[in-house]
Amino acid sequence: MIGFIIRCVLAAASLFFTVALFYNGYWGWGIVMIFVSAIIGFSFFRNEKMILALNAMRMGDTEKAKKQINKITHPQFLPKKQHAYVLFLQAVLGTQELGFAKSEELLRKSISMGLRTGQDNAVARMHLAGICAQTGRKTESLTLLAEAKKLDTSGMMKEQINQMQKQMQVAPSKNQMRMAQMMGGRKKTPRR
Repeated sequence: MIGFIIRCVLAAASLFFTVALFYNGYWGWGIVMIFVSAIIGFSFFRNEKMILALNAMRMGDTEKAKKQINKITHPQFLPKKQHAYVLFLQAVLGTQELGFAKSEELLRKSISMGLRTGQDNAVARMHLAGICAQTGRKTESLTLLAEAKKLDTSGMMKEQINQMQKQMQVAPSKNQMRMAQMMGGRKKTPRR
């Protein structure tokens, strides 16, 4: 909230100085101040912490990305698309701490709010498929993987998706797991 107030003060001050420079006849400096005002205005629509977190995640530094995304205290005040990315990054980076249920909820909410690129949508669906597979929902996981495969137009995640699909074919279904639990994991004795 303090950052938002500081941005508002800076935007008002830069706008005032821009008008004052044009009024006093300093056209060159007035044009420069228009660019400064535009940069400050752009900061209202793009959160710098989220940009740093996305960049750190793409570089492979998940600890730095997690620190940056945790600095965003009130994501609901961000524009809709940025709020979706904050939820997406929180779910992807914090699956271990949040647990499967909370991560699934955050991923579904971010997908419904709308992620900008198809690649990010594919990553979200692939993570959601992994969560569904770990909780025993094999058919839902396979449909999410098929959607992720369609969304991955560049083919960057083709290998990971194929590997997950192979693992899903080998993995036991929810019924098989339940039957094994009911049987107590006991093996049948051979006939004599």
